[in-house]
Amino acid sequence: MIGSEYIFSPYLLLLLPIAAFLYASVGHGGASGYLAVMSLFSVPITLIKPTALVLNILVSGISFFFFYRERHFRWKLFYPFALTSIPFSFLGGYISIDASLYNVLLGIFLVFAVLRLLGLFGSVNPILKEINIYYALIIGAAIGFLSGLIGIGGGIVLSPILYLLSWANIKQTASVSALFIFVNSIAGILGFTMKGGVIPDSSMSLIVIVVLGGLLGAYYGSKKLNTITLQRVLAIVLMIAIIKLFTI
Repeated sequence: MIGSEYIFSPYLLLLLPIAAFLYASVGHGGASGYLAVMSLFSVPITLIKPTALVLNILVSGISFFFFYRERHFRWKLFYPFALTSIPFSFLGGYISIDASLYNVLLGIFLVFAVLRLLGLFGSVNPILKEINIYYALIIGAAIGFLSGLIGIGGGIVLSPILYLLSWANIKQTASVSALFIFVNSIAGILGFTMKGGVIPDSSMSLIVIVVLGGLLGAYYGSKKLNTITLQRVLAIVLMIAIIKLFTI
């Protein structure tokens, strides 16, 4: 099995838990960060997608637990996206396709999201609006399918949509995104394995260090960091994803 004896760089082992901490603090699983770091260190492509999805499941699950415990989760903000994203994420995980064009388009979108979060287009509306179910179903399907294609959970896209459309505050966004990533990553890995893909043994060697980073990030994000800090952290997370999308 390729990757069963693969030895990861010590620098990669240092950067992965840092990525997990940063992403978990805003309710993300960290797949964008893992993809970027593993690509930077030339990890074989056969290892990258399944490894990112496995780590994504673990860290997003941890993040959701902490934000849910602090009562930030809102079911009505989650289920419309999940209804369509789960089957489409499975479909995306089953299909092999070049995602370079998608990366460029997503990167452009995230640039505007970061600028908005930094207040360059005016402040985010503090008054929350009722979620539009029909729009949420369509958005969920699109995010799920594209997430399955490239091996992410989709939270990096869902977060700015929820927040910038004033459907959720920053911590509600984190909690909903965490569960969204969790279920999408499971669907994506199922699609990947049903097509014949194999989860490398080497992926398992990363679990302990990444889970530790995720635990610390989720704890501080859900309890310690204030809204302004989380908004800035989310902007940093998105900028990391943009760099990854344009360089991977």
